[in-house]
Amino acid sequence: MPELPEVETVRRGLSELIIGKVVKAEAHDTAKGFPNTLDDVSRFLLGATITDVRRRAKVLMIDLSTEYSLIIHLKMTGQLVFVGETRFGAGHPNDSLVNDLPDKSTRVTLTFTDGAKLFFNDQRKFGWMRLMPTIEIPNIDFMQKVGPEPLSENFTAKEFMQRFARRGRTNIKAALLDQSVVAGIGNIYADESLWGAKIHPKRLVNTITEQEFELLFHEMRAVMNLAVEKGGSSNHTYVNAEGKKGSYMDFARVFRREGLVCPRCGTTIEKLRVAGRGTHICPFCQQV
Repeated sequence: MPELPEVETVRRGLSELIIGKVVKAEAHDTAKGFPNTLDDVSRFLLGATITDVRRRAKVLMIDLSTEYSLIIHLKMTGQLVFVGETRFGAGHPNDSLVNDLPDKSTRVTLTFTDGAKLFFNDQRKFGWMRLMPTIEIPNIDFMQKVGPEPLSENFTAKEFMQRFARRGRTNIKAALLDQSVVAGIGNIYADESLWGAKIHPKRLVNTITEQEFELLFHEMRAVMNLAVEKGGSSNHTYVNAEGKKGSYMDFARVFRREGLVCPRCGTTIEKLRVAGRGTHICPFCQQV
């Protein structure tokens, strides 16, 4: 699963390429990956101009001049590949990023009036592209439940702490991964943020002080902003919007560094399991 910085990298790359283009044709393989009626496609997609590319948590939205939007969830192996005056691949780094398209992994193809194409590929077929009225997007179940954007300018340390108020008996890592608390924080950036704040991932939320929460908030934002700047982490499965692996992992302090020394104190980094996920800590800096 991509994390927020990876999806934001995809959004930024596509924004430079497809805004202003007009959709001429659409093709898809199965209704699972493109659950839309032929009537809606004909009325609200074909002939529409792309007006914006947005992101909410880990979901992409391509807004159209018809006041409809394409909502896209890449899931684990999804790709968006633009082929036109240039080629731009985003997503799971298999050969579909560079080979002729469509291929056996192509779920949806959008053709624009200038001959350019946007391919939605997904090997494991868990991702989807859905057409719906833009005004209704905030009302869908996912959008109703998802927490605030962690990098929003309006999101404060105080609000961050308040989001955890009902998770007092939950360990802090599980709470960070809960998308209803804060959107888009996944395994990599949870580990990195907790290390930065010197908080053990197994600590219960109700044991964390206000000062620790404030430090965790600033660490989380610093880590995720750096990841966006570096094009994400790739995490062995995702690449950025130019088909290049994100370089954040070159700057990781603790994630996937088990057996190496902590860059802060020199203690050997350990890997354990917390909240059902592989978790990386410094046992000296992050004590229970």
